[in-house]
Amino acid sequence: MSLEPESPREEQGFLGLGPPTMAVSPTPQQQEYGNGSATEGRLNESEASGTPGGFHSYDWMDVFSLLVTSLGLLGNGTVLWLLGFRIRRTPYSVYILNLAGADALFLCCSFLISLRRLATCFYYIMYMVVLYLQCMSYTAGLSLLAAISTERCLSALFPLWYRCRRPKHTSAAVCAGLWAQAGVIEVTEFVTRNYLAPRRFCNFLTIYFVCFVLLTCILCVSSLTLLLRVQCSSRRRRPPRLYLLVLLTVLVFLLCGLPWGIEGFINDRFRIELMPDILPHSLACVNSSVNPFIYFFLGKQGHKGRESLRLILQRALGEEQEVGGGMRDIPHTNTQETSSGG
Repeated sequence: MSLEPESPREEQGFLGLGPPTMAVSPTPQQQEYGNGSATEGRLNESEASGTPGGFHSYDWMDVFSLLVTSLGLLGNGTVLWLLGFRIRRTPYSVYILNLAGADALFLCCSFLISLRRLATCFYYIMYMVVLYLQCMSYTAGLSLLAAISTERCLSALFPLWYRCRRPKHTSAAVCAGLWAQAGVIEVTEFVTRNYLAPRRFCNFLTIYFVCFVLLTCILCVSSLTLLLRVQCSSRRRRPPRLYLLVLLTVLVFLLCGLPWGIEGFINDRFRIELMPDILPHSLACVNSSVNPFIYFFLGKQGHKGRESLRLILQRALGEEQEVGGGMRDIPHTNTQETSSGG
């Protein structure tokens, strides 16, 4: 029996990302194709159906994913370079730096997986490592988005506390904790999936999905609070760019990133495939690719002429101050992660 997964969902496992599972009995297609791989079966099926170039729709979606992930890696790489080496650190730039890292890692894994499905050149163990890293980056990205949205909400609701009482290295500590949490989750999944009883793995899926829903609820509540805040402030003066950055990033995740997690859990827990797996995976790639373009779009908004990417990104991540109940932007170059600003 071939080690190749017989469907995209079996290929990706938990949340579309776990290790491949072995089929108990061959399907009619496998019997027809003999011991060939699932990829060969798809190609033979597409050739038989007369698809131009012998490409199945899954393969065309992989090509699309490769193009999207290439653009996303370019954008996220630019953000990582600017925030890591060219721009002074602020509380929110630390979050954005880690979010860009999570998106870049997710896109790297997606790029490699799409290449593997097109070229079938990866070894089985390397493929599993890439899948688990991809799932870890997805979990870290969701957690970082929730942290960014929550902290932005707290700074808007309790500005005095945020300026005077917020611990100095909160951003770095939270990011380190969230990355560690994502790693522990993936190690736990690997152990329960491969070395414990199936019931234990089902219990793990349930616990993980509860945490997934809780993070999503936190994300939605804090974003809704920010949206109301923007609505109130926009009547007096222009809302800060960072508010809009958080709201747009969360909106893109809810539209493009969230379906991947939900569809993967339903399929892995209940064996119900709501849609072809490649569709939510491609949407998740879009979610991780579009964030840098949101940053640069908001930083460029309202300013004409040619400017450096460093200046545009600084403007997008500029700190805000509450002045007389209103809000205004202050230059990013005058802010740093101090005890008063975090």
